[in-house]
Amino acid sequence: MSMKIAVRMDDITPDMDWENFNFFLDLFKKAGISPLLGIVPDNRDKNLRRRNAHEDFYELIKDLENKGFSLAMHGCYHVYTTESGGLFPLNNFSEFAGLPYEKQKELLSHGKEQLKENGIETGIFMAPAHSYDENTLKALTELGFTKMTDGFGKQPYTYKGITFYPISFRLGSSLKKKSGVTTMVIHANTVTEADKAGYAKIFEEYGKNMISYSEYLKMEPVKRGRVGRLWESLLARVKRLLVSFRNR
Repeated sequence: MSMKIAVRMDDITPDMDWENFNFFLDLFKKAGISPLLGIVPDNRDKNLRRRNAHEDFYELIKDLENKGFSLAMHGCYHVYTTESGGLFPLNNFSEFAGLPYEKQKELLSHGKEQLKENGIETGIFMAPAHSYDENTLKALTELGFTKMTDGFGKQPYTYKGITFYPISFRLGSSLKKKSGVTTMVIHANTVTEADKAGYAKIFEEYGKNMISYSEYLKMEPVKRGRVGRLWESLLARVKRLLVSFRNR
C-alpha cells in the first residue's frame, strides 16, 4: 500500500501561462489522471495575468470537464482584502476571511453567477490563499456548495456541512507514506523550468500512486469535530512559520 495522490491546479484563468498549463496537461495524460481545476470566475488579480487571454477559454474548460476533469470555483476576484488567515491560516491574508457574512455571500454569489453564465456549475470551492472563516462556510452552504479542497489529513472529512478534501502538509513526506490520500497543489503560473523538471520526476516516480480527483470525490468522508479542526489550524500555523523561515 502507499499514499494516493490527487492533484489540484490553482489560478485557472483565460490569461494564465498556457505554456506551463499545457506542460502539466501532458503529465496528467501520461499518468492517466484528471485533476481538479480551480477557476477564478472574475479575475482582477494582475499577478495572474501572464499571457493574452484565450477567447475560447470556457469552451476549452468544458472540453476538459467532458474528459473527466473536476472543476472548482477559485474565489471570486482573487484579490486579497484582509489580513486574516481564518480557520486554516497557511497565510495571513484573504479574499474572504474577516469580511462580514453578507459581503462574503455577495462575492461568492457573483462568482457562482459568472461561472454559470459561461456554462460552468460546480459545488466545489477552492479558497484563494487557503483562507476562509465560519462566515465563508455559512455563505457557501447557503449557495449550494458542498465541498472544499483544503485542510490536512489522510482522508476526506466533514465539518459544518461541508466535505473537505485535504491537501498535502509536505509533499515529499506525503509521497512516501504507506496509506491515506491527499492532494498535490500546483500553481502553474509561477513554476520555473527547474520546477517543471522536478514535477516530471515526481510523476515518473509516483505516477502509479496518483488518482483522478473525481475518484477522490467518491471516497467516504469521516466526521471531524472542533478538536480536530483546532489541531489542523495549529499545523497550518506551523507550516506558515516554516515557510517564512525558509524564505528568509
